[in-house]
Amino acid sequence: MEKISLQELQFVIEESLFLTEEDKKSYQSNIHSAPESVEETVQEEPTTYVQEEQEEKAEITPIEVQGNYSNGLLILHEEEQVKSELMEMLVNMMNAVGKSMNEVGLLSSSKLEGKTLEDFNALNGHIILKFGRIQHPINSVPAIPYEVYTENETQYLFADSLSQISEDKNLKIKLWKSLQILFNIKK
Repeated sequence: MEKISLQELQFVIEESLFLTEEDKKSYQSNIHSAPESVEETVQEEPTTYVQEEQEEKAEITPIEVQGNYSNGLLILHEEEQVKSELMEMLVNMMNAVGKSMNEVGLLSSSKLEGKTLEDFNALNGHIILKFGRIQHPINSVPAIPYEVYTENETQYLFADSLSQISEDKNLKIKLWKSLQILFNIKK
């Protein structure tokens, strides 16, 4: 499971969480009794590879998506990590179009490195929002920036990077108009 920082977790979990005294004690005992590293507990065993096992490893490995990604809405971004102010902008944007960040999937450009368009299509995204420059075959989709493009059953919206949009009011307005079209929002 991917580790998420507390700062990012606040956008995923909307309820307040509390630890009981029992939970605190259990957590502290687990920290103190845990080995220094996982590598210490793993013993290396010689492995023999069969041709079938090698072919299985050559199969498509799924792309890791951050978030629940339960509604087919995927946000691609060029940043390695989304800064808190950019995450807040994304949360506000999703709320404005009637979506929750609990439902969307976030995908950094670094997670797409070395992946094919088939790997990406296996995610089965219905709405793809791409922010910034991403080195991936997804760029072959003939979408014009800030215009909704539909191919098969997938809608695409390509825009500038989140950091550029956050700093430029005109880009925010341009993005909002495009999102209104994409999500069929009346003014």
